[in-house]
Amino acid sequence: MSRLLTEDDLPDLARGAAVLGTGGGGDPYVGRLLVRQAIREHGPITVLDPGELDDDTLVIPTAQMGAPTVVHEKLPRGTEPVAALRALERHLGRTAGATMPIECGGINSMIPLVVAAVTGLPVVDADGMGRAFPELQMETFGVYGVPGSPMAVAGERGETTIIDTGSDNRRMEWLARGVTVRLGGVAHIAEYAMTGAEVKRTAVPRTLSLALSIGRAIRRAREVGADPVAALAEALRGTLYGHLRVLFRGKVSDVERRTEAGFARGRAKAVSFDGRHELELTFQNEHLVAVVDGEVRCVVPDLVCVLESELAEPITTENLRYGQRVTVVGISTPELMRTPEALAVFGPAAFGLPTRSPRWRSATRRRPPSADRGRHGGLRGGRGRLGGGAAGGAGAASWEDAHRAAGRAGAGAGRGRARLRRRRGHPHRRAAAAPAPGRGCERRRARPR
Repeated sequence: MSRLLTEDDLPDLARGAAVLGTGGGGDPYVGRLLVRQAIREHGPITVLDPGELDDDTLVIPTAQMGAPTVVHEKLPRGTEPVAALRALERHLGRTAGATMPIECGGINSMIPLVVAAVTGLPVVDADGMGRAFPELQMETFGVYGVPGSPMAVAGERGETTIIDTGSDNRRMEWLARGVTVRLGGVAHIAEYAMTGAEVKRTAVPRTLSLALSIGRAIRRAREVGADPVAALAEALRGTLYGHLRVLFRGKVSDVERRTEAGFARGRAKAVSFDGRHELELTFQNEHLVAVVDGEVRCVVPDLVCVLESELAEPITTENLRYGQRVTVVGISTPELMRTPEALAVFGPAAFGLPTRSPRWRSATRRRPPSADRGRHGGLRGGRGRLGGGAAGGAGAASWEDAHRAAGRAGAGAGRGRARLRRRRGHPHRRAAAAPAPGRGCERRRARPR
């Protein structure tokens, strides 16, 4: 059923979209300000359920493209997404009947709302990622047969360009990324033009409504002093996502981040509050994989979400800072995103990760503890396995025995070699510690073993 979206809905929607964005999708605060201004100038926005679309309606999704770190310093002008939409309409010789998000995370849940407010078009309550992904070919639209091009790219100075690579969505991403870099690292796009029937067949449905309910659940839990993470888990129960697991609780100890080839890439580390466990996150705009004590706990396409520990406010990758107290959760993705065709496009292998996505077990299913213990202490479930509890948290996604055993063996061997070097005094360490000649002291000879 269609509904009107007002200014009062925006804080909850932005918060929920940031959760689903898995650290990426752009800063939702900036997008919220853009939508607020558009609503004040043009009135409320109509959000249309995908089931209400006519099969022959032309739907053109709109979005922002680029590195989220750039938006901190290069705010959008606000006219770019409508310019991209109009450029693609001129190229197609058709007028759009609706717009839609390409992803439900971060600022890209907001950009179509700006377009809808300014143009008067409805925005479809669905998207093509069910989360946020860093590359344009990583959309369920393309996975299930809708070509991304022709697409339009618009810059802040009125530049527009059309990219048409036919059915090659990967090449479309490559060319559009190059254009975006030359436009200053961020641009706005219109792509994956499709019919209402194709939306119903290929999109992840009702993700705007889900983002709104997630944000509202977290806010209401704070207001009554309840656990906002538990409220988030409850908001997901019964949806296409269904399951949430706490992977880690601790404090951010290191962040390495760089803007490279149009992406924000890097790693972040956190240490548990008792100092006994370590988390490492790898991200490319969005978090891709969470590793606890050398063991993979959650990986794409499942969602890795970093939340502020007290309020469960989502933290984007560009806002991760040393010393933040965080709770990291994993959220399972809809089955539409777990088919072999989907995993070939945005599963672990698409990012060069050596693991596969798990099958999540229903939280209501119970088994005796003796039956649940896996060979390496993990909990078995469904057709995959769920790992044992991380530091301060509940169980999380666990992975293939061979990969896990190899990782542990390598880590153990590395620790053994390090201890041996400390006991014996490794020659490389002695050479590094020896003072250089000519600096006021004599060079010492290393003692023989």
